[in-house]
Amino acid sequence: MQPYIITETNRGHVPILVSVPHCGTQFPDDIKDNYHQTLIDAPDDTDWYVDELYNFVAEMGIPMIRAKYSRWVIDLNRDPKSKPLYNDGRIITGLCTTTDFNGNAIYAKNEPDEEEVNRRVDRYYAPYHSKIQEMLNDIKKEFGKVLLWDAHSIRQFVPTIQKDKFPDMILGSADETSAHPALIAAALKGLGTANVELKHNFPFKGGQITRSFGMPSKNQHALQLEMNKILYMDDKELTYSTSRANKVREVLKTTFKNLITTLETL
Repeated sequence: MQPYIITETNRGHVPILVSVPHCGTQFPDDIKDNYHQTLIDAPDDTDWYVDELYNFVAEMGIPMIRAKYSRWVIDLNRDPKSKPLYNDGRIITGLCTTTDFNGNAIYAKNEPDEEEVNRRVDRYYAPYHSKIQEMLNDIKKEFGKVLLWDAHSIRQFVPTIQKDKFPDMILGSADETSAHPALIAAALKGLGTANVELKHNFPFKGGQITRSFGMPSKNQHALQLEMNKILYMDDKELTYSTSRANKVREVLKTTFKNLITTLETL
């Protein structure tokens, strides 16, 4: 059984692929009992409903790959060798974290050792990344170019990362190395129509997926969008808000239209 779910398009493709690596909530049966059972029914740190927020992309010709398992099993957006993504003192959960973002223990027993981490890389992490590259190759074969859009969300406040509230939207381009400047500009222009606080590469510049798959010199581009959960959930960031989500969807649709038009010129 593959550790990802593919949603194909309702029409022909455009040269974009959406990845949602942190929406998974399942736990494999062979390790499920190791976690605190009171936590895993609704694992904290999940990018709740992001796959639902982006469910319009199939109608635009954009396929989606999303994670089946929780990031507490393995974080698909971390370096596979556990190399830190940032070196500014912030606390970021690791490849196979043993705590949530607030530092609370998530395991009741049998925390993963090096052998177990490697097993999870082989079984869950590598297949997700391999499938992304396979899908990117197929799209690039058709169009000669491709953009990977890595979709994320985060709570307004995560004190272990920074004390202040996060910006509403944060576009990550790995310090402008993961995508052509015209694509970065097109994304910022589209997201700017939301009339919210928009930042570029701060406080997030893109995780492992953006950094590893973004290769503009090979006509393979990648961007990450991090957004506050309150933009599409209720004020307590617990329940999906259709009215808020619909407003964000219109911004995302505009952004993707800009990106599609820009890709045609590259």
